[in-house]
Amino acid sequence: METKYIFVTGGVVSSLGKGIISASLARLLLSRGYKVTIQKYDPYINIDPGTLNPYEHGECYVTVDGHEADLDLGHYERFTNTETTRANNITTGRIYQNVIDKERRGDYLGKTVQIIPHITDEIKRNMLLLGNKNEYDFVITEIGGTVGDIESLPFLESVRQLRWELGKRCVCIHLTYVPYIAAAKELKTKPTQHSVKKLQEVGIQPDILVLRTEHEISASMCRKVALFCNVDPSAVIQSIDVPSIYEVPLTMHKQRLDQIVLEKVGLPSDGEPDLTQWNDFLHRMKNATETVHIGLVGKYVELPDAYKSINESLLQAATYNDRKLDLHYIHSEKLNDSNVAEMLKGLDGIIVAPGFGQRGIEGKFSALKYAREHDIPTFGICLGMQCMVIEFARNVLGYEDANSTEMDVKAKYNVIDLMESQKSISNMGGTMRLGAYDCILKEGSIPAKAYGKTHIRERHRHRFEFNSDYREAFERAGMICVGENPETHLVEVIEIPKLRWYVGTQYHPEYNSTVLRPNPLFVDFIRAAINK
Repeated sequence: METKYIFVTGGVVSSLGKGIISASLARLLLSRGYKVTIQKYDPYINIDPGTLNPYEHGECYVTVDGHEADLDLGHYERFTNTETTRANNITTGRIYQNVIDKERRGDYLGKTVQIIPHITDEIKRNMLLLGNKNEYDFVITEIGGTVGDIESLPFLESVRQLRWELGKRCVCIHLTYVPYIAAAKELKTKPTQHSVKKLQEVGIQPDILVLRTEHEISASMCRKVALFCNVDPSAVIQSIDVPSIYEVPLTMHKQRLDQIVLEKVGLPSDGEPDLTQWNDFLHRMKNATETVHIGLVGKYVELPDAYKSINESLLQAATYNDRKLDLHYIHSEKLNDSNVAEMLKGLDGIIVAPGFGQRGIEGKFSALKYAREHDIPTFGICLGMQCMVIEFARNVLGYEDANSTEMDVKAKYNVIDLMESQKSISNMGGTMRLGAYDCILKEGSIPAKAYGKTHIRERHRHRFEFNSDYREAFERAGMICVGENPETHLVEVIEIPKLRWYVGTQYHPEYNSTVLRPNPLFVDFIRAAINK
């Protein structure tokens, strides 16, 4: 079967949920037996989001092949249970870099390099790349930003060209906002009409409209939108707020989104998608009566998107333990030894978040010291694991000046140090230890029991590591290195066996947790928190 291409654009405002709609459609098509992948095109000039502050762009997601990607790729993986790679996320910066590299090599034979055709050709080449391998029946492409943004124009022009080139193999879905004006007690369709007109101005007629709304849209209003926007009334779908993003595939199927797409590309639309496992997850989530209380200690807690994959991994793990998740965000800058008991009061477990830099680090040490001394189930990820090591060195080993060389280059006890492979690198972007690496777990350790095996593979994003010069001292005092890379012997996992659940991982298990396959370590952490 020839690959079919679905393009998802957005209008009026950003953050409407194009990624969730794309992921939901992918889930439905996968549940019908089709092979599907999703890619995201981001209009910013950065090569990738790796150097972006989380306040700018939320979490930086990491793919198995070591690409720093947009957080929507996390949604794609959680919904589809399919791993993504660097081919699934392209930025304007990547496109321009590729074109400039070709120009420098002389690939354009002295021609003037222009937006059209050179930039658009490069965009189209990337858009078709995943489909050209004939591995997928559908490639869903989400265009970041909103229609009308200057920086999105080359992407939209590329979509316009592909519409003509692909013919019936191409479907355009436009997601737009229908606001509710409280004073008038009315929903307003004018922003949607203007948004579609903007799209039409660049030569794209949407096949399907998804109307994002907080209030039910009447059938007559949907017909009005269809009339003004040149869209079949049956292809106007509303995406109303639901309690969980994981319910969106069901609301989309209820309105026949998957059937409409299949009909548009000339494929049979009869039968039902097999959503048995998905519905089982939702049933467990909705019917859980007891609650598990978890504290997330980090410095970006006022922006939950900064920890999106961790939040979702905890929710999945709680659901599979038949519990509701009550997640408390604890700002590490506001945490200290004098208020830590009050701040962590009533929690069943704490998770110490990853991150970079000095800000909020002392608060993490306070949380870890309290959790260790009071035997609260504790999970440290990346910098969180490194903080476990530093806190233990200071308060158990008696190394008062213990630190990471990231925080103090001249630290007397550099228990966390820059990786050897990173010492000659000055560039910040895409130069960390990134992607999936093997890890061998110690037989009988908490992680080995959780995974049910000793050989695992998890994703990384870090520059600093546990300094193995101190390994013997730590293990004598009770902090055991229970996971290491088989090639480099880099310490991947630490544990204090005498505590009920005190585990730190250098890797990021949250990048490897999906609705249908939750990460075992998160599931085990929540189980320990419940048993407390």
